Order: sequence, then structure tokens, then C-alpha cells
Amino acid sequence: MKAMDRIALALVVIGGLNWGCVGIFGLDIVAALFGGSASGLSRLVYVLVCLCALWCITLFFREDAHGEEEIHQRA
Repeated sequence: MKAMDRIALALVVIGGLNWGCVGIFGLDIVAALFGGSASGLSRLVYVLVCLCALWCITLFFREDAHGEEEIHQRA
């Protein structure tokens, strides 16, 4: 699942940066790249970012057993 977590996090970061550009500059980069906000490709990207954001919510509730093991090994 680690690969899925990284992919989801990357898409959420891309989505966040896109929203930052919309808020600061009034520029929707996804829409600009894929032919407008109503185009099928743009909508697909928006849906993928949404699904990845939902996936990333699970990161708050997971225990990272590997991370805890690494901390104990360093001590």
C-alpha cells in the first residue's frame, strides 16, 4: 500500500497547488492543460484528485508499524 499512498499524496499535492493558483492568480492549471474545466480530461483529473484526497484521509487513522520499528531500532 505504500506505493498507493505516495501516488495519492502526489495527486493531492498537485490538486492543492492547482487550487492555490486558482486562488492567487485566477488560473486553473488543470483546465489550461486539458482543454477547459468542462473537458473530460480535466474532469477526470479532478475526480482522481478527489479520490486520492479521500484515500489520504485514511493516513490519519493508520498506525505506522514500520515507522515505530525504525524508531526503536535507532534507540
